[in-house]
Amino acid sequence: MLEIRELDTGYGKKQVLFGLSMEVRKGDIVAIIGPNGAGKSTVLKAVCGLIPTWSGTISFDGTATNGSTPARNVARGITFAPQGNRVFTDLTVMENLEIGGFQLPRKELRPRIDRVVEMFPVLKDRRRQDAGDLSGGEQQMLALARALVPKPKLLMLDEPSLGLSPNLVRSVFEKITEINQDTGVTIVIVEQKVREVLGICNRVYSLKLGKVSFDGTSKELRDDRAKLKGLFL
Repeated sequence: MLEIRELDTGYGKKQVLFGLSMEVRKGDIVAIIGPNGAGKSTVLKAVCGLIPTWSGTISFDGTATNGSTPARNVARGITFAPQGNRVFTDLTVMENLEIGGFQLPRKELRPRIDRVVEMFPVLKDRRRQDAGDLSGGEQQMLALARALVPKPKLLMLDEPSLGLSPNLVRSVFEKITEINQDTGVTIVIVEQKVREVLGICNRVYSLKLGKVSFDGTSKELRDDRAKLKGLFL
């Protein structure tokens, strides 16, 4: 579904990714792990079009997306939930969900929101409540729900566990697994909670200094503590 080949990119004059290549198969949950500053979030931003591709190619469903805007990529079926519970706190839950579906025809928007909210019972009776009044875990659920409103083929998540208690982290990862299994959406997740994300993903890429340092199944790392530790040194 997603193919990245020899990707170079960064911010301003600072290069962050160096010849990075990876593939994501339809229906999989793929984790991107690695130490701080390795370029994990930069991969997601490049795929969704928030930063330009300097060289190399990004292809989605067989079509090159180099130079595409975030809006065009959403229309293609790519959505992105950035780190830090990025919801609009001064807007209601419903208004946040409507923003997620800004490209949908009006007649399709409300039924789509109704369907997504069924997946998130915590939001069902709070549609008129300001998002800023939700707890951190509830805001994360809202961010996930908003990213699902356009009915994506590929959902990208940047550290969905950030700032959450251990119990809420478990709830979020259970919800991510449920979304993948119930809707078939492909998921790419950047995460620092390595043990937890290895428990739900099919495949994992570890980055170091903007390059892929490991590419394999999650089982390979779960069963090899020494290798896992070495990836973060």
